[in-house]
Amino acid sequence: MFKQKLDSIDGFLRHCLQTKNVRAIKKLHAHLLRTGLLFISPSFESKLIFTYSTLLHRNNSKTVTALLNCINPANPLPFNMIPSDYCRNGFSFLALQTFSFMHTNGVPLDTYSFCCSSVASCSMKDVKFGAQIHSLAKLSLINDAAKMFDETPVKNTVCANALLSGYGEANQWVEGLEFVRKMRALNLKCDHFTLSTMLWACADLSAIELGRQVHGSVIRMVSDLEDDGFLQSSSIEMYGKCGLVGKAWQVFNLSGFGYNRERNRDVLWTSMLAVYGRNGDFEKVIELFIEMLREGISPDGVAFVTVISACGHTGHVKLGIQYFESMVSDFGLEPDPEHYSCIVDLLCRAGELERAWKMVNEMTHKENGSYSVSLWGALLDACNEFGNIELGKLAVRKALEVDPHTVGIYVLLSNVYAIEQLRELMKETGLKKVVGCSWIEITS
Repeated sequence: MFKQKLDSIDGFLRHCLQTKNVRAIKKLHAHLLRTGLLFISPSFESKLIFTYSTLLHRNNSKTVTALLNCINPANPLPFNMIPSDYCRNGFSFLALQTFSFMHTNGVPLDTYSFCCSSVASCSMKDVKFGAQIHSLAKLSLINDAAKMFDETPVKNTVCANALLSGYGEANQWVEGLEFVRKMRALNLKCDHFTLSTMLWACADLSAIELGRQVHGSVIRMVSDLEDDGFLQSSSIEMYGKCGLVGKAWQVFNLSGFGYNRERNRDVLWTSMLAVYGRNGDFEKVIELFIEMLREGISPDGVAFVTVISACGHTGHVKLGIQYFESMVSDFGLEPDPEHYSCIVDLLCRAGELERAWKMVNEMTHKENGSYSVSLWGALLDACNEFGNIELGKLAVRKALEVDPHTVGIYVLLSNVYAIEQLRELMKETGLKKVVGCSWIEITS
């Protein structure tokens, strides 16, 4: 009897939807409230709200919000059913509005709600809202994101790339490459973003042979490769991180030529500068930077970090300072902590510790704590190299005033004093230095 009653109500709602009889729906709504039937099944709430919002003005936000306020926020089930109904019937805007209501009112968000909202964002081509959902999804585990992708009824390359990007942000490159193989099994095409991410994965894993294969696929599959600076840049970075500087130079030398035969993308130059810097060819960094300026390419902040660091390693103190000053005067760029750390390192390598001390002192009065620690750390490292213990003590004191729990400062200080007691102090305080590692690929 009860099931028959539920079926009859469900049939009545469908009839009202077909006949667009809003008045009849309101009467049914009142009856369900009086009898309490509305709260027996979550599907009632979902279907009633869907029927209301379908018959009323499509973008009637107040009506939808008022209806959603009647649902218990502790139970996500009816909320998840509502955006699903909206998506299936082409009401993407209302699906996104429901998701926004859930987030604002503390309704638990699961993979199902993320999935519906992602589909709705793609349908509306709402990049801004899609980015907000992506930011929320980043707070979840990558396994949840993978589950959400598996539950997506209609899979496409855009959703696949979103998950692939998540693997990259989690530094799970092996899983990311395995997912690319899964994409092929699902007949999802690899676009420019997919190929670029694969190149970055090969670079971080130092998987040069796979990287060569991916680069070969890029050349074969991308007809407009000469106009895709980002994909070319990824190829350069991949070869550079794997130590094949000559191959990276070949890609750079042939890249960036569009119909006007002009290699004028600053990202390509910045990538090649980074390759030389990463592999210790600092003179080449300076030479390429000079050629970059000669060609009329405006360097970005990353390029300045690379060239100032190269000047420090090669002893070109005046040139490094000149580049540092030209950032603001010639290119309107605001130096960040990394630039100041490079210029301090440059002065310290040249033995100008007093000058470096003065610059750090000036900068730490202007910037925040993390900024100060990095600068004092660079100065302390130089004091260790040149054996200036007294200045090193002062640098340590300044750094620890900002952050007494900075592990690297204790390590540098132990080197300055060359005694083991400070390492014991680190053990007593429970601090541990993260061990570095390198990746290489060994072929038979």
